[in-house]
Amino acid sequence: MYTLLIILIITGIAILLVMGYLRQPMFGKKPTGERLQKINNSPNFSNGKFQNLSITPDLTEGVSYYAVLKEFLFEKNKRSKPTGVFPTGKVDLLSISREEEVLVWFGHSSYFIQTSGKRFLVDPVLNGSASPVKATTLSFKGTDIYTSADIPEVDYLLISHDHWDHLDYKTIMQLKPRISKVICGLGTGQHFEHWGFQSSQLIEKDWYDEVILGDGFVVNITPARHFSGRTLTRNTALWVSFVLTTPGIKLFLGGDSGYDTHFAAIGEQFGPFDLAILECGQYDKSWKYIHMMPDEIVKAAKDLRATFLMPVHWGKFVLANHAWDEPILQVSSFAKAANQSLVTPMIGEAVNLNNLTGFKAWWQGIQ
Repeated sequence: MYTLLIILIITGIAILLVMGYLRQPMFGKKPTGERLQKINNSPNFSNGKFQNLSITPDLTEGVSYYAVLKEFLFEKNKRSKPTGVFPTGKVDLLSISREEEVLVWFGHSSYFIQTSGKRFLVDPVLNGSASPVKATTLSFKGTDIYTSADIPEVDYLLISHDHWDHLDYKTIMQLKPRISKVICGLGTGQHFEHWGFQSSQLIEKDWYDEVILGDGFVVNITPARHFSGRTLTRNTALWVSFVLTTPGIKLFLGGDSGYDTHFAAIGEQFGPFDLAILECGQYDKSWKYIHMMPDEIVKAAKDLRATFLMPVHWGKFVLANHAWDEPILQVSSFAKAANQSLVTPMIGEAVNLNNLTGFKAWWQGIQ
């Protein structure tokens, strides 16, 4: 009886500690009030959570969480991280003219776009980690050449979903004074209000909603096949992709997504695209429904009717058990076979949006 009491006390203390930890601001907030009422009216929300267009299991049929954990802990790929330092470039974004047409990739799924005088920042994670625990999921050596201090005033911050490798609390708080508006899926705005953003700064939309920005700019919120959540509670905020139409170029910004029919539907309704930016890393046969496998990425670009494909979601963090360069090697091979043009800049390299050619295979020779 005494032993049982001790166990119950220790368990209770552990639960209280976890609950206290999860109350930190960085974990955000679940939607409430009018925001929750709007979510309840969404055709994509049922049974208390947002739903994908197709049935989307967390794990592939026949795969157990135990098997995934066992592989990740005891069967790690020996090349999951590079041993060499990445070659990089760096653009002084604070001093470039608003007239320049430029895209800069910061590694993983973070990038900056300046076109026709407007600035967009997508899923910025600029603090060396993609986890609430700073000492875990660390960035590769040499990839942190940009910090929040290097980012100029941003007209629109686009957030595809609220996972830690796409929505970093510390980065957002550092950038907060320089962010004019935030465009995100339903529910994600609750995090931003909790972090002190004004409701007037937040543009929260459902799939296939349209946001007219003026001056020839339009953002359409489009589907993805994924999930959301910053704590143990999932899918209370919507995961999205974006169609960004500007006076000079049309872009598809994919966020995270498994392969599905939505790519063809988006291509039919909004395509063709000059450039599609799609995830190409952190995949695994064990979770093939929520992240694309390498051959599916090129297939998605074809579905979208994209002239150029820029693979992202690789080159900075280890979130899956493949070699660090396997994603780009695989996608390059499939793209060549399918005659799909790629945009493959180094981290920090300036991409001229008026000339999406001439990129080198800079990853070659890095172990």
